[in-house]
Amino acid sequence: MVNGIMKYLCVFDSWKGCMDSDEANLAARQGILDVVPSAEVVSLRASDGGEGMLEAFLSAMGGHKAELLVHDPLMRPIKAEYGIAGDTAIIEVARACGLTLLTADERNPMLTTSYGVGEFVLDAYRKGCRQFIIGLGGSGTSDAGIGMLQALLQPSYFGVHNQPARDKSTDTFSNLHSLILLFEQNAVNNSLSYDLFNNKSLQFILASDVQNPLFGDNGAAQVFAPQKGATPEMVAMLDAQAQELARWAETVCGHDCSHNPGAGAAGGLGYAFMQFLGAKSRSGIDLLLDAYHFEHLLEGADYVLTGEGSADRQTLMGKLPFGVMRRATAKHVPTLLFSGLLRDESELLKAGFAKAVCINPPSLPLSEAIKKSVAMNQLRKKVKETMSS
Repeated sequence: MVNGIMKYLCVFDSWKGCMDSDEANLAARQGILDVVPSAEVVSLRASDGGEGMLEAFLSAMGGHKAELLVHDPLMRPIKAEYGIAGDTAIIEVARACGLTLLTADERNPMLTTSYGVGEFVLDAYRKGCRQFIIGLGGSGTSDAGIGMLQALLQPSYFGVHNQPARDKSTDTFSNLHSLILLFEQNAVNNSLSYDLFNNKSLQFILASDVQNPLFGDNGAAQVFAPQKGATPEMVAMLDAQAQELARWAETVCGHDCSHNPGAGAAGGLGYAFMQFLGAKSRSGIDLLLDAYHFEHLLEGADYVLTGEGSADRQTLMGKLPFGVMRRATAKHVPTLLFSGLLRDESELLKAGFAKAVCINPPSLPLSEAIKKSVAMNQLRKKVKETMSS
């Protein structure tokens, strides 16, 4: 409470297929004001590195969007955006290689590439960016970052307007052999793009909560590639390529990041950034809350409200609401959790949430509950009821 006025912070994640962060924050805000019309309500657009990451970080850091013609996962030219805030680039990899850019029939991680992510990085580097925040959520690739590295090593190799013909039924674009040739050529030529790998003034931070290594039973291919259209045979081939890449890269770089937690994020993109660009991985929500100066905003706050579409014990594995609650609890501010589907309530409360509330009655069909207008109304209603109790 500040000067006798109740203060609330709303920090909601997007509810996939339902509400974005701003819409969830708005519904919660309205519920609070229904009960406490004089309340101070601070709403923070939020994302932990996946959907909505670009807008959330720009909201926290200022800056602007830069539009670029890049390649999508199947090497088709598309217009996509990244953010620039001072000398910091904010890159949401899904804008270039996201699963949502592919139809169900196009999902095949033997053919998809992270090439467009490298185009983002190179464009930002040329514009003067020396700090990079990389959101690794939502990728449709499992190429261990080979495509991204290809783009960095020879940006003119496949220009957007000079794309080579490909037999998409048999060809794998993100080919390790091609990467090795490019690396050797750039090492000899000492090109601008090669300087990226040797520039100690650059800082890459990966916004991701994935802890998987690059390969193996818990690696990128085994765990995530089936969700991207891989058959068991494809999984084995992708995992083998990742292992071969790691062996070669260790001889080139003199170190091995393939077992680092988070190396398997975004189909192995995490590994490529760590191995070749010295990237460090951090919790996406912690990065964002730091950018918002969250501890300062918590001063005088009476409650923090947060939530996501579905909350359960997995929420406690570094997801956005957990990150928000952990920071708020450290400042002795109670955190209220709201979700469309709620499981494991006792575990959530034991972990530190003051309350865990399901906004939907059991009788409400899912097809109805995921409508934006219904979800916003239900969230407003449940926030109002909770604030009144």
